[in-house]
Amino acid sequence: MFEKSFLEKLRNKLSEWNKAAEQFRSQKSLPRFFTISGEEIDELYTPDKVKDADREEYYWDHIGLPGEYPYTRGVHHTMYRTRLWTMRQFAGMGTPRQTNERFKYIIKEGGTGLSTAFDLPTLMGYDSDHPRSLGEVGKCGVAVDTLADMEIIFDGIDLAKVSTSMTINSPASVLMAMYLGVAEKQGVPFDKLRGTLQNDILKEYIAQKEFIYPPRPSVRLITDMMAYCTKHVPQWNTISISGYHIREAGATAVQELAFTLADGFEYIEAAIAGGQDVDEFAPRLSFFFNAHSDFFEEIAKYRAARRIYAKRMKNKYKAKDPRSWMLRFHTQTAGCSLTAQQPENNIVRVTSQALAAVLGGTQSLHTNSMDETLALPSEKAVRIALRTQQIIAYETGVANTVDPLAGSYFIEAMTDKMEVEAEKYFTEIERRGGVINCIEEGFFQRELAKSAYRFQQEIEKEERVIVGVNKYVMEDEKLEIPVLKIDQRVEKEQYAFVKKIRQERDNKAVHENLEKLRAVARSKENTFEVILDCVRVYATLGEICDVLREEWGEHVESASAMQVS
Repeated sequence: MFEKSFLEKLRNKLSEWNKAAEQFRSQKSLPRFFTISGEEIDELYTPDKVKDADREEYYWDHIGLPGEYPYTRGVHHTMYRTRLWTMRQFAGMGTPRQTNERFKYIIKEGGTGLSTAFDLPTLMGYDSDHPRSLGEVGKCGVAVDTLADMEIIFDGIDLAKVSTSMTINSPASVLMAMYLGVAEKQGVPFDKLRGTLQNDILKEYIAQKEFIYPPRPSVRLITDMMAYCTKHVPQWNTISISGYHIREAGATAVQELAFTLADGFEYIEAAIAGGQDVDEFAPRLSFFFNAHSDFFEEIAKYRAARRIYAKRMKNKYKAKDPRSWMLRFHTQTAGCSLTAQQPENNIVRVTSQALAAVLGGTQSLHTNSMDETLALPSEKAVRIALRTQQIIAYETGVANTVDPLAGSYFIEAMTDKMEVEAEKYFTEIERRGGVINCIEEGFFQRELAKSAYRFQQEIEKEERVIVGVNKYVMEDEKLEIPVLKIDQRVEKEQYAFVKKIRQERDNKAVHENLEKLRAVARSKENTFEVILDCVRVYATLGEICDVLREEWGEHVESASAMQVS
């Protein structure tokens, strides 16, 4: 891109510039400049900071054009000029009827995609009347026990016209089956359904800890669903490989990038090993990243992710379809960056994070509500979060051109560095025997713990400023925003409803289908088809998960694997 003679002249000029700048540096004691991830930031970025800037091939191999390999500049040629990102708002609370009302509110206010949160019992595969569910039903999301609940959640919502995301992992096959059951009831063909299932169990062992079964049978559930949906639900993203939770657990940007892609490659290899053609399933894989507060670091992370993925899919996994090379991703602003102190400040944090996601080329976006550090969001807070996306889309001009920051010496140098550092992690993961081995020995968990500890120390030592927490603090602050509270009656209503369904359904058919599932779990047949049959006869989530618990066991994390040296 640049002549070697020019770069040499630039280096000489920089030497002179550095001497002139020294007088300003000596006027005060300068702080250390580093990213949220702890990476040092140089004072000035020029072409000599960009690797191989003297080679024309650098542009085509590292930057290129939007919509073309290696997709650094975006997966679509025209990006937001022809289609804005999907604006999702996370919803799900209390009873299925309450969630249905919130979904309709979001659609009315201009939301273009639904994103479903489930309560903790549902996430862990327990029914609302299980003893372990006591006190948690409907608290952090919607309670779903049977197909009847899913029917209520989407009552009056045409599944042929809406894109739905579901944040569910261990019981993902069961919830997806319920969604398909609702489509059947509505008369919507499976090939018309659009949406995304989180369904990323590997990151649960690494970060979020909402797992049920051991890793290997859990991955089988995922690849079985991928095989089914590739044939029958072709527009559905059967897995959203999630770096979001890895970042929330304390990861640096590079760790989020590397560990997320490593998980994705593990699923790809498992599907190929199971006989699936990479070009049949890969176009429906999607990813889910965090948008943290370090503006430029986040943008570089998304660009590096697309480039790394495209190279691997083309060169290592021999995918021939360009759609298989494209890393498409959803973004959510950083929940861990929200503060209970001065919660209105969170609106500003979310705005800058959302802007980074858009400038990084996201395909869909969830903006956190200002009160989410305190409780499930209120309607007003949800509306402000959605309006944040709409203002970015229609008032800032950032959608007018594709990848406007490309060619920035800072952005390109940081993107290159992200790629190099991620590759180091891939090498280390491979040396340790792969992702599942790293999970079992606690490698990922220890890496996150060390990063989280470093970050917390920086806050406590005031090396890093968090406004309202360790600087610009308000003494005797009083909470002045309304907080959503879930009524205790929700648990009683849901408890009674699941009991009613058990009494009214065909229990003989339920028993027969659950026994079929048990037999399939012991074999190598596809588990998803029989789970769908179980759901159709109103077997409960807990009953289905219990059969698999009995056959595969439950995963217990080793305490020794979590020890940080």
